[in-house]
Amino acid sequence: MFAPPTFTDSGALVKTDEGYRSAVKFATMIFQMENVIEDIELLLLISALVAMLAARLRMPYIVGLVLAGLVLAFLRVPVEIPLTQELVYFILLPPLIFEAAFYIPWKELRKDLAIILAFVTLGVVLSAGVTALGMHQWAGWGWPAALCFGALIAATDPVSVIATFKEAGVHGRLRLLLEAESVLNDGTAAVVFAVALAIAGGGAPGPLETAELLVYQLFGGILCGGVLAGFVLMMAGRTDDHLIEITFTTIAAWGSFLLAEHFHVSGVIACMTAGLILGNYGSLGSLTDFGRTAVTAFWEYAAFVSNSIIFILIGMYEGKQHMLAALVPAGIAIALVTLGRAVAIYPVALLFRRSRWRVKTRHQHVLFWGGLRGALALALALDLPHDMPQREAVITVTFAVVAFSVFAQASTMGPLLRKLGEIPAHFKKAGRD
Repeated sequence: MFAPPTFTDSGALVKTDEGYRSAVKFATMIFQMENVIEDIELLLLISALVAMLAARLRMPYIVGLVLAGLVLAFLRVPVEIPLTQELVYFILLPPLIFEAAFYIPWKELRKDLAIILAFVTLGVVLSAGVTALGMHQWAGWGWPAALCFGALIAATDPVSVIATFKEAGVHGRLRLLLEAESVLNDGTAAVVFAVALAIAGGGAPGPLETAELLVYQLFGGILCGGVLAGFVLMMAGRTDDHLIEITFTTIAAWGSFLLAEHFHVSGVIACMTAGLILGNYGSLGSLTDFGRTAVTAFWEYAAFVSNSIIFILIGMYEGKQHMLAALVPAGIAIALVTLGRAVAIYPVALLFRRSRWRVKTRHQHVLFWGGLRGALALALALDLPHDMPQREAVITVTFAVVAFSVFAQASTMGPLLRKLGEIPAHFKKAGRD
């Protein structure tokens, strides 16, 4: 029988044990990576089939994805990709923000910046306040849970909004208003959510501290995005290789986001700033004509992949929630969130009715009904402290609001736009853009 060698120095034996543990750890990591890759391949296959089927059935693509996720949950298909704040916020959200901002014309955005900023500041605060007060009064929630829920559900989700408006074929000022608002108000919502968490923990910042935090988040994000975009423009101008140009824009998207989060400022604002700069100034010579075409195709596909994974996972996790047990608070929450969105749009738009930023009444209706909620709200809900009272109730109700947003609002956005004359009556586009 083979006997292992003995060592006079016990340190050599410890090194051997450490090496064995490292090998086991490495093998486990590789096995987990293989499982994740297999899960991603499965989700991409399903998303491609859903896109084809949704186009035939004239169904909104994101609705089809969520339905597919519900079917996977019902069949108990073992998908081990968790829907966490880290996955959504740091991996899947940046390409969606960057791709949306890449196509926003700065000259048009600058014209409506005043009213957009009003929507993303005053509107978000009003919406959060209405929802929080109502959940405390009518659902019987404690103030910590009500305030946190009001904050996390106040901001419209750029993932849902951008996908829905692309499918509906909306262009012009209306699309600019809603997409820019949905992207920008994430920074405001993050500040409101941080304040709500501080209150829930027993330490609320004062008005001055809150204002300072908002300014720090906003301008810190703009600075981070501007620095990364400037670096990319400088480097991209030194090459004619479209693959290198794509690589630099990838660095700008995720790099700006991560750099901003490292300094505790808004990664969403940073990523949007980088996308705006590269989309508006990259065509002035830093990106070649072919490089810009390649960059556009790459980010369109990146957005498609992110959307697909997010909404299938949303469907899977909604299928695991016990909605019937929270039917009453979920119904109250849906009504309050809808009311909060109305308060965030109509009174704010009324303030600008005699100015050059006036928003048409029919556009206000679209902004109101287009305030979709999605993965961002779920990520914030899942990130609530585990010891917070009524945490599970907040998560379940958040899933219910997202379900209403996808099935009721997203699926009726096309008919509403046709009725209001924003898209031709014969326009029947569904599926993907």
